[in-house]
Amino acid sequence: MDDLIVFSVFEITRHLKQVVETQIEPLYVRGEISNFTRHSSGHIYFNLKDPNATLRCTFFRNANFNLSFAPEEGMEVVCYGRLTVFEKGGYYNLNVQSMELSGKGDLARQFELLKAKLQEEGLFEAEHKQPLPPFPQRIGIVTSPTGAALQDILNILKRRWPAEVIVYPALVQGPEAPASLIAGLQHFNASDEADLIILTRGGGSQEDLFCFNDEALARAIFASRLPVISAVGHEIDFTIADFVADLRAPTPSAAAELAVPDKKDMQGHLAALASRLGLLMSRATESSKRRLGELQISLERYHPEKLWQSMQIRVDTAAMDLIRGASRIQASIQQARLRQNLALHEIQGQLRLNFQILYQRLGELRLTLGTLGQARQTEIRNRLEKAKLNLRNLSPLSVLERGYSLVMRGNRIVSSVLELSPGDELSLRLKDGAADVGVQKVKPDEEPSA
Repeated sequence: MDDLIVFSVFEITRHLKQVVETQIEPLYVRGEISNFTRHSSGHIYFNLKDPNATLRCTFFRNANFNLSFAPEEGMEVVCYGRLTVFEKGGYYNLNVQSMELSGKGDLARQFELLKAKLQEEGLFEAEHKQPLPPFPQRIGIVTSPTGAALQDILNILKRRWPAEVIVYPALVQGPEAPASLIAGLQHFNASDEADLIILTRGGGSQEDLFCFNDEALARAIFASRLPVISAVGHEIDFTIADFVADLRAPTPSAAAELAVPDKKDMQGHLAALASRLGLLMSRATESSKRRLGELQISLERYHPEKLWQSMQIRVDTAAMDLIRGASRIQASIQQARLRQNLALHEIQGQLRLNFQILYQRLGELRLTLGTLGQARQTEIRNRLEKAKLNLRNLSPLSVLERGYSLVMRGNRIVSSVLELSPGDELSLRLKDGAADVGVQKVKPDEEPSA
């Protein structure tokens, strides 16, 4: 044992730390976030894991403050950083310097950001959706000419409805696809080749379908004067184009069924309408026959000779009524004139009597008014003289007339010797003038003993 080299735990851990931190350059690591914790200091602690291993990670505040997204539990990311070894804990750790979403995670983030932006602008609102034409004669399809989606649509359209189909060949995958799809939309909008547009492609991965999440393509769909049906991928796939389009179809086949009616259904409907029309015409014919019979009976009833006799009787009757009415009116006029004359004489007599009574009453009122006026004047004079006498008695000047004087210091009346001090300057107000005096001595009255 003496010849063996034995390391302490610290020595071997220190050696591993030197090897890891000096010989392993900064690297990228992809994994799924787990045990995610954001400390109040701003530091982030989490694990990166895959099906076979787990790696501890530290993302300090000075490195994560400008992160463009919010990391979450279960999110797949790519971290760039340097490996470090913690001697006391005996584990290694990735000191993260930057983080990006990995693959599908980044695409999902871009999708949600664009969706929120366009939704806030109102591009998804139902009020902007155009109705599809009920019986389209020409259908424009923007898609790959070699894809299975086109064949599915053509087969269903051929079976359901005899519409003319115009295909605009476009790229449906890759970075150049959005511009190609936009060109197809603009082509049909600039011409009269189509009544509606189907924008479609078959199923694929999220990356394959991502060209239908392009902002410029979404705005081109929104600006289309022709109704647009979006049919991208399978039923579980949703793209920005689906939200902006006037109608979203879960599959290309469903788009064809939504675009046109079924001619078999239309034929059955037309047959039902024809049967109903025949029934209505039969009922109308029977009704016309009955009406014609009624008119013939009425025609016999209203023969010209019978009508003439009836009219002659009605004219004679009306003439007799007029003669009798004229006699009654004449008698009524005479009676009204007589009643009018009698009433006039009665009113004139009543007016004369009322005038005499009123004239007599006016004289009496004049006499009474004169008597009351003299008595009232005498009463007012007596009350006025009495008030003058009371006012003279209450006036301070009357008090001064009786030998009293008014003592003032400044502008205030002095009512007690307690208000005075030797040397005060006073003013005396007498009945015939005023005098200024000085206080030499103050002598208050002694209070009587109890």
